[in-house]
Amino acid sequence: MAVGAGFEAVFLDPLGQVVQQQWVAAAAAVAFEDLDPVSAFPIVPGRRWGPGLWWSATTGRHVASGSQAMRVQLMVLDRDRRVVGLAGRPVRVVWRDASGRVRSWVPQLFVRYADGTGMLADCPSHAEGGGERALKAAAVMVEACAQVGFVYRRLEPLDEVVGANVKWLAGCRHPRHRGRTGLLEGVVDVFARPRPLIEGVAAVGDPIEVLPVAFHALWSGLLAVPLEVPLHEHVVVRAEGGSSPDAGCGEAE
Repeated sequence: MAVGAGFEAVFLDPLGQVVQQQWVAAAAAVAFEDLDPVSAFPIVPGRRWGPGLWWSATTGRHVASGSQAMRVQLMVLDRDRRVVGLAGRPVRVVWRDASGRVRSWVPQLFVRYADGTGMLADCPSHAEGGGERALKAAAVMVEACAQVGFVYRRLEPLDEVVGANVKWLAGCRHPRHRGRTGLLEGVVDVFARPRPLIEGVAAVGDPIEVLPVAFHALWSGLLAVPLEVPLHEHVVVRAEGGSSPDAGCGEAE
């Protein structure tokens, strides 16, 4: 799809007013990760899962989510230590096609990285999700992002086992699962030598108290396991060297 007179961005300012400006200028100056959705996620009749909110451990705020597929991708990005900001549908990108007709697309997700760069992304439920219009828009988004040092991705679904493991760990993402003072540090220390999960947990204390802390450490990246195999009590866990217990943990609301 050829692009005519460049790109423009449409978004809501902090007061909820609609703003439209050149895409290059907006990408350089606007913190898209802090903005509300420029348009609501659609509700599709007959679908069992609709729009909702995801509480982000990275930002300590809610992120608008439009589908189950998007929610899973939010979980993955929320664990990524390079990520410092997340927002659902914060910007509409507008352009003219080769025939001069105005076109637009609202990517489902904006991600801000610690180095200041950004990613616009869509989260299809399968490789061809969204149909021809979405695939054509994806090609245009790649070009728009390249102009401003961002990237665009279609984040395709995770492997079933990896997705299930990430969902489980996400249940312990909140800082309250750090436990009492010193417990998180003790859990990380006990896995300095790789060992089965339940063995290390039992060495620290009562598994009922310690297991949620271990799962929080696995969510935060302080501990590591192979996510390609199902989590179980005998999975071998190791500490990630040089990690701070505060890394990856947002503030409580």
